[in-house]
Parts: sequence; C-alpha cells; structure tokens
Amino acid sequence: MILTSSKPKKQRKQHYTRPLHLKEKEFSMHLNKALRKALGKRSLEGRKGDTVRIMRGDEKFVGKQGKITAVKRSKIQVFVENVTRKKMNGTEIQVPFKPSNLELVALEEKDNRRLKGKKIATTAAEKKDDKKVKKNGE
Repeated sequence: MILTSSKPKKQRKQHYTRPLHLKEKEFSMHLNKALRKALGKRSLEGRKGDTVRIMRGDEKFVGKQGKITAVKRSKIQVFVENVTRKKMNGTEIQVPFKPSNLELVALEEKDNRRLKGKKIATTAAEKKDDKKVKKNGE
C-alpha cells in the first residue's frame, strides 16, 4: 500500500487501519549472519516457534533469546518465551516486542513453502557431515 498523503494524520491512520494481509510485511525481522549466509536473504517474517534474540528495548531484556510464543498481527506485537514482567497485583505477563527490535537466530523448519526447499544446517555436526559427503562425492 503506497502512502500518497504527506499529512502525518493520514499516514498514521493508514498505518493502523491497514488490512492484516498487508501488515504481514511489518513482521519481517533481520536474520543473524549464519542464517543470512545460508538463505541468501537479509530478513524473513517471524513466526511462532522461531528462536529470536532481543536487540533493542529494556536493558533487562536486550540480548535474551527465546522462542516466539505468540504473534498479534492486529497490534504488530511479538511475544517471546520466558520474557515476562510482574504486574502490580503479582501476576506475570509476557512483554510485547515490535518485530523490528528482534533478530531471527533459528527457524522452525516445519513449513517447506516458507523456505522454498532450502535446507539449513543448524548445527556444527550437520555442517561437518555435509562437508564429508561433498569430499567423498568428488
């Protein structure tokens, strides 16, 4: 959706009233260097089950890693596992983050269409096995 108005009021309205299928692009997150090299992409949409690192925000949370537990498309929020705060009445709630403040560290590889057939070596042992197979095949 192209913003045609230069008025901040109208731009803000278009941003918050955008349909959910167009808000999908706002959920893209930077990939870490290993994933960037493996996929040949700079960013990818974050989904439930992906492992992320918090890059910006409250000092208590920056640098923490965890899996995405929930995604709220309507409010453009992502919730990360084990990142909580206490309310005044003592109950713990998850802290919402904007996707732009997170970095994808590992992907959940259940969805084949998301990766379009690319296999990602996630562990060092798998990388060594791949190198051995290539050497033996030559």
